[in-house]
Amino acid sequence: MNRLVECVPNFSEGRDMTIINQITAVIKSASGVKLLDVDPGEATNRTVVTFVGSPEAVVETAFQVVKKAGELIDMRHHHGAHPRMGATDVCPLIPISGITLEECAQLARDLAKRIAAEAGIPCYCYEAAALTPERRNLAVCRQGEYEALAEKLSTPGKEPDFGARPIDEQVARTGCTAVGARDFLIATNFNLNTTSTRRANAIAFDVREKGRPVREGNPITGKPKKDENGNTIMQPGTLKGTKAIGWFIDEYKIAQVSMNITDINATPLHVAFDEVSRCAQNRGVRVTGTEIVGLVPKRTLIDAGKYFLEKQHRSTGIPEADILNIAIHSLGLDDLKPFDPREKVIEYMIEDNSATKLVDLTVKGFAEETSRESPAPGGGTIAAYMGALGAALGTMVANLSSHKPGWDDRWQEFSVWADKGQELMANLLHLVDEDTEAFNRIMAAFGMPKATDDDKAARSAAIQDATLYATQVPLRTMQESFKAFEICRAMAETGNPNSVSDAGVGALAVRAAVLGAGLNVKINAASLKDRETADKLVAQANELIAKANVEEAEITKIVESKI
Repeated sequence: MNRLVECVPNFSEGRDMTIINQITAVIKSASGVKLLDVDPGEATNRTVVTFVGSPEAVVETAFQVVKKAGELIDMRHHHGAHPRMGATDVCPLIPISGITLEECAQLARDLAKRIAAEAGIPCYCYEAAALTPERRNLAVCRQGEYEALAEKLSTPGKEPDFGARPIDEQVARTGCTAVGARDFLIATNFNLNTTSTRRANAIAFDVREKGRPVREGNPITGKPKKDENGNTIMQPGTLKGTKAIGWFIDEYKIAQVSMNITDINATPLHVAFDEVSRCAQNRGVRVTGTEIVGLVPKRTLIDAGKYFLEKQHRSTGIPEADILNIAIHSLGLDDLKPFDPREKVIEYMIEDNSATKLVDLTVKGFAEETSRESPAPGGGTIAAYMGALGAALGTMVANLSSHKPGWDDRWQEFSVWADKGQELMANLLHLVDEDTEAFNRIMAAFGMPKATDDDKAARSAAIQDATLYATQVPLRTMQESFKAFEICRAMAETGNPNSVSDAGVGALAVRAAVLGAGLNVKINAASLKDRETADKLVAQANELIAKANVEEAEITKIVESKI
């Protein structure tokens, strides 16, 4: 899984596009990140920017963009409707995939320390990155806003976490920045078959974490009850980490429950949908669909699709596109207008579609590309694809078994096997292109200059590094392909007997993948100067080849006995 982090810095400039464009140009020119959105606000005099990429690239870009904003924005002249205390007011890091909130929190602390040390901008750490419990609340860090900084910077307990010093001309110009880490926030609206804002609000109060006031006498018109401190007593709602309100949308002529899910781990989107649907039904109202505002991580929809498949006792080990389709229709994401995951899912939006991947070719196109006189794609690539096909056949038998009439009580058993197969297939399809990339690295190394002794030394080292990589990739293909034997064997032994031959063909494909990739390991290892490493890699390959021959023979015997 790719490690992805989102960053949403808020800059204290929403009117001067010359400044805004200079700030966003830093992001556009950075490698490893993609600018997703720029949202300037004139009344707030504030611009919210969203970009995403690998953790390392995002942190580096965040530092550069905070530094640039500090050079361009003078807080001494800033006025706007939104609370603020710095040229870059807030800079949160948000985990998207392959990274935890805790890891993002540490990245945020390191970033804050670097901003203070290298850019001279004092920083507070907030939310998950907070160094003290009270500073988890951004409002505490920003209390008094920019105008209070002179007093806060020299008051023990109020000073920034990094870069604290008495106010000087630079701090007067840049202000302070709050750097934090938080979970992804999903903004969503649940469509209702009513025009009643009151009904929508009632449902919102049923579910939102804050809940509704406890009233004396009449639960609607009664006076709110107070505790001994004079605070209104609240009856909590059913969904943790949510804020919600009901409203009427004139464009669609319907009422909606508008919700912000601030903790998607405590309340995933599909859980919120089901709970809003339940509470709506209790009030004689029906949820007709869901509207997602902005973007979502892919896992949000994948988890939803799998949730609804499991409720139907259906296998979740199906292609990603099929899972997304289940999520879209189950949540009613296309209720008001067509829903295109390519425009709403972060991971899809940042895909690099400039280069054609082998796995994106048609079956005919892949065969034709292989047949051309170019040496890549070659045997290693085909081996990886054979492994993917072997895993796919085992997965197919698992899915057929999961949905076999009369085997309803075994759906989950086969769904687990199908999930394993889908994961293996995805890994091996990645190796299809990785093997060709490994060959291209060797060619690039051979193309390096060799005019001087230094050139020759660098070229030789690069060739050896590329050759080692080109030996390791097919070994990974062997290892991943070998795992598919387990699925093929299980399906041959316990799967749908009408598909036992498919499990057998899968085992044959897996054996071909292991042996074929093994040949690539050996031919590439022969060019390695480090013979100890080469011998170890070849030994691992030979061991897998021997095991693959045994596995395929045993599975074929099982298949033959059942035909």
